[in-house]
Amino acid sequence: MKTNHVKQGLKEGRLQLGTAFQQLRSQDVVRILAAAGFDWAFLDAEHGGFGQETLQDLCRMAARVGLAPIVRVADLQYALIARALDCGAEGVILPRVEDPALLEKAVSWAKFPPLGVRGMGLTPLHIDFEPASIAAIMEHMNREQMVVLQIETVRALEARDELLSVPHIDAVMIGPVDLSISLGVPGEFEHPKMLAAVEKIVASCIAHGVAPGAQARSIALAQRWKSMGMLFVGCSSEVAMLYESARTIAAQLKP
Repeated sequence: MKTNHVKQGLKEGRLQLGTAFQQLRSQDVVRILAAAGFDWAFLDAEHGGFGQETLQDLCRMAARVGLAPIVRVADLQYALIARALDCGAEGVILPRVEDPALLEKAVSWAKFPPLGVRGMGLTPLHIDFEPASIAAIMEHMNREQMVVLQIETVRALEARDELLSVPHIDAVMIGPVDLSISLGVPGEFEHPKMLAAVEKIVASCIAHGVAPGAQARSIALAQRWKSMGMLFVGCSSEVAMLYESARTIAAQLKP
């Protein structure tokens, strides 16, 4: 059974670079991102249109080519969290979290007993037909699959230490757009209010032994997150990369 290289890298203090995967229902895009050198991609089932069948196909291809698939679920519901992991996700991202009690319940849905209450329904496909007992599979998945918390509001910012005290949180992915909106400075990622909030979150992550991270829409902003100590860094998206490269080519070659 395979080790989650992203989770391992974060534990070792190494930057793990990812990107948003939101619209293109193509396994070839997964292969392209892996070949380009990304460590992970979050498959966006919150704002994207992916159904369960698409998530399963993308997760299985990602696992094959060494790109860790992490699903951002649409809401904190058992069926969404457990089924994303059953589809082959190596982790889940939990959006719009503000309540530590609800977060603790959501984490329990991502973990098999004795750590949680997730139902067991995995098949030999999930472990590439390796011979293993049910107990061994459950222990492996509990250890290797990630839980990522999103902090996206002022309320979550204020409750960050309570949220980060919930056991089995591996990383934080700040949602900079929603957080900037909540702070009253929409889209102003370099605003003093935004940078101060990010600094507080990073400091709390370090204090609680959780890898700090955020999504960025540009290389410059991703570099900013890196300079602030983030390890779980996402940059751009599959659509933005295609559009920006295509626009550059067209602008340089058309009269």
